[in-house]
Amino acid sequence: MARAAIRGRLTWRVAEVAATRMETASVRSLDLDVPGWPGHRAGQHVDVRLTAQDGYQAERSYSIASAPEGASLVLTVERLADGEVSPYLVDEVRAGDVMELRGPIGGYFAWDVADGGPLLLVGGGSGVVPLMAMLRHREAAGADVPVHVLLSWRSAQDAIYADELDRIGAAGDGVAITQTLTRTRPPGWAGETGRVSRDLLARVAWPAADRPLAFVCGPTGFVEAVAGWLVALGHDPGRVRTERFGPTGDADG
Repeated sequence: MARAAIRGRLTWRVAEVAATRMETASVRSLDLDVPGWPGHRAGQHVDVRLTAQDGYQAERSYSIASAPEGASLVLTVERLADGEVSPYLVDEVRAGDVMELRGPIGGYFAWDVADGGPLLLVGGGSGVVPLMAMLRHREAAGADVPVHVLLSWRSAQDAIYADELDRIGAAGDGVAITQTLTRTRPPGWAGETGRVSRDLLARVAWPAADRPLAFVCGPTGFVEAVAGWLVALGHDPGRVRTERFGPTGDADG
């Protein structure tokens, strides 16, 4: 995963949890108050450091979910069964608790409304988080950049930001959202089914001739497949930006 910022030059800051909310049974958003926060770009991430009473420390990287215009810094975290940090953030942390943050980090996988479009946002699971920051930034800035979004979930119950995505997609202001379910489909499901494929991508993505700026985020295999298909469909590799998480990526969700 590209990392444009140099961590050694960044300062650890104390963040206080202002509020939390469950997005799904295993995904939680944390609203953080961070005194001295320098601001961020949509798509960037932070390092989170937790310190136990015995002095043991653990660090993980998490994408920022909030728009730069947001009143608080929002992280959305998925609980990983073998995770060292995510189970605590999803199941235990409460309003008033504190943690340390370092960031913002990353410049390659980031978007400002001034960068224009059209935009193609493709996410697998919690890979939606930095993409949601971009959608929220577009909305907060009152921009009219056209966007096509393709999101893949295991089931409807795993869809993060479900209500907000429905609202954005129904607003009719230039954002088209396609969602596909890879495992179970509820009655009345009107979206796609099955894994993201080259054929589905070809139907959803902007034509290569439109030179969209594409952001693809998710598990490593998902990201590599989508990026490869986009290039095969004629998209400029220099306009396809990727961020990976999982065993071979840096992010923890």
